[in-house]
Amino acid sequence: MNNLEEKTLHSEEIFSGKIITLRLEDVELPNGKQAKREIIKHPGAVAILALTDDNKIVMVEQYRKALEQTIVEIPAGKLEKGEEPAGCARRELEEETGYVCDTLKLLTSFYTAPGFANEIIHIFLASGLTKKENSAAMDEDEFVNLEEVTLEEALQYIKEQKIYDAKTIYAVQYLQLQEALTNK
Repeated sequence: MNNLEEKTLHSEEIFSGKIITLRLEDVELPNGKQAKREIIKHPGAVAILALTDDNKIVMVEQYRKALEQTIVEIPAGKLEKGEEPAGCARRELEEETGYVCDTLKLLTSFYTAPGFANEIIHIFLASGLTKKENSAAMDEDEFVNLEEVTLEEALQYIKEQKIYDAKTIYAVQYLQLQEALTNK
């Protein structure tokens, strides 16, 4: 045990849903005292920074019940059991936007809220997009409006809090940095 590790003394699953599991854990702290931790287990997810040939970002507007508002995001979705992130990214891109891509490149992966959840998001860059006429169907409980925006429009959406989630802000700032490096 390193000097920061918390040793699990007892772990109990208190909720198991369609997407997440909630565990209550009793832990021993590095100083020998005990504490409780509420931990969300999540299968992981992907997000896709999809760029059209004219360098527009493909986004979806979606109502998020947890926020009680609509926000604009890059396409994303959860990993199915045993699914590879790249395959999930291709599936989610087609389901949510109707696009398929020639090129898919992993940009980064990060934990969304490591203080209480193990969810990891893998962000991919998709290019060489083609709109499919008969694309895969969205989940029956998913409703989105498709948008294609310029980098400048996306930056304005961030200021206006239309884009308000970390994965999308990361993707927009990645593009902004790439543009700055290219124009040096």
